[in-house]
Amino acid sequence: MNVLMIEDNESVSEMMQMFFLNEGWEATFKYDGKDGLDSFLVNPESWDMVTLDLNLPTMDGMAVCREIRKISKTVPIIMLTARDSESDQVIGLEMGADDYVTKPFSPLTLIARMKALHRRSEIGEVAEQSSHSDENYDVETDHFKMNIKTREAYLNEKLIDGLTPKEFDLLYTLAKKPRQVFSREQLLEMVWDYQYFGDERTVDAHIKKLRQKIEKVGPQVIQTVWGVGYKFDDSGVA
Repeated sequence: MNVLMIEDNESVSEMMQMFFLNEGWEATFKYDGKDGLDSFLVNPESWDMVTLDLNLPTMDGMAVCREIRKISKTVPIIMLTARDSESDQVIGLEMGADDYVTKPFSPLTLIARMKALHRRSEIGEVAEQSSHSDENYDVETDHFKMNIKTREAYLNEKLIDGLTPKEFDLLYTLAKKPRQVFSREQLLEMVWDYQYFGDERTVDAHIKKLRQKIEKVGPQVIQTVWGVGYKFDDSGVA
């Protein structure tokens, strides 16, 4: 992987550089939010992964994440934060981060998260390349359809715009099995490809953002099953 790590703590960067080298990854380190964003913008398609500290000089991690997502909807982003509050983590995910890791963290844990996120990204790319023509859909109901190759979803023929990679994957996981109820734990394993050790807030944050985007084009098709989880159901759509 080619990794961009935007982290103002040089000791953390030096530590992670050893682990990246051990994995055979190339890494660029920036210690300022604006510098990190500028490095990304030079060649956005060259990066396989971005790790992004929340507290950065010049431009904070939230702002950097938001600007990166304007340019690339697909590059995996992991937010690193010393704060352990639910609001910071949820906001980070809503800005477009795919995952977060709370400091202090184990380097091996971060490496594992990065590998899992990269693996999911590669699976998505292979699915896009192997998908049939653009006119065919991988999920199609009376009111809803999705195309993996184009990464597009439509409700009543209206495009659900601005889906991040994880939002698209989450919607696809739910929609390909309509009315089946998925627990948060199941969604963590199926969409993120690893367990969050009981922390299910990332699912709720992505569901919230996904619902907001769906509601811009039509009725809500993601339903909460209280005490269990979530399901996709468009049977009541007019």
